[in-house]
Amino acid sequence: MADSSTGLARGLRAALEGFGDYLTRERNRSEHTVRAYLKDVELFLLHAGSSGVVALPQLELRHFRAWLGALDAAGLSRATIARRSASVRSFMDWAVREELVPANPALRLRAPRRTSTLPAVLSQPQAAALFTSAAEQTGQGHPHELQLRAMLELLYGTGVRVGELVGLDIDDLDTERRTLVVLGKGAKERTVPYGVPAAHAVEDWLRRGRPQWATGRSGPALFLGRRGGRIDQRAVRAQVRTTLDALGDTAARGPHALRHSAATHLLDGGADLRAVQEILGHSSLATTQLYTHVSVDRLRRSYEQAHPRA
Repeated sequence: MADSSTGLARGLRAALEGFGDYLTRERNRSEHTVRAYLKDVELFLLHAGSSGVVALPQLELRHFRAWLGALDAAGLSRATIARRSASVRSFMDWAVREELVPANPALRLRAPRRTSTLPAVLSQPQAAALFTSAAEQTGQGHPHELQLRAMLELLYGTGVRVGELVGLDIDDLDTERRTLVVLGKGAKERTVPYGVPAAHAVEDWLRRGRPQWATGRSGPALFLGRRGGRIDQRAVRAQVRTTLDALGDTAARGPHALRHSAATHLLDGGADLRAVQEILGHSSLATTQLYTHVSVDRLRRSYEQAHPRA
């Protein structure tokens, strides 16, 4: 029998909820990540349910192939299809471990390879203009501008993810050594250095800005919303996007563009690839190597523009 509120058979809905609990409690995935996984899997199960599947053991390779065909026919990008396929394979792997199915038919599923797209980054002059403008805005001492400048400096100065930024507590900063402790993916901690400009911006926020917004619900949170609670990711994304849009001629958008820019500029400056991997918290060096392609691509464009025999 299907659950009338969701369109999924009760057994499928129960399995989906169990997978969500596993991602949250055992894998320590963020709320955003868990929501994305569950949405991908739910869409697949709804598609399979339209073919009469009401229990996981009924799933066959043909159901997965039909689903991939439907995604392709809908015009979804290769990256989206690859991501949804990975979510479903993870779900089926979990179902095998939980003995909900005897085998994983999705193991033979071949999703399209992701196209290799280089992340948009700021040029170093654009980054300099960004922080000059942010510093100029803090003259009046308004908490919004003070905090925005501190967040921008840390996002670019450390390469942290936006989720890691909003999770920072004041005690995570070692102001003498200019390092911060970041809780990254999979609840893994790493220590990341930051520079003098970021140190000054954060100190300015803590001294002049945060006290104006802090309330009893602020706790140890480093960055706050206007009502005093810990700031959320959506607010940071919106503020950073607006700030980057004001730069004009750049494709870089949102906090992740500052992470991309930090990695690229570190490598442009001669930083060791493994050091950059540790700073960014990448589990695989292959992920960090993407930024070497960005650097080479920028070098090639400069060469073609400047060399008389390019």
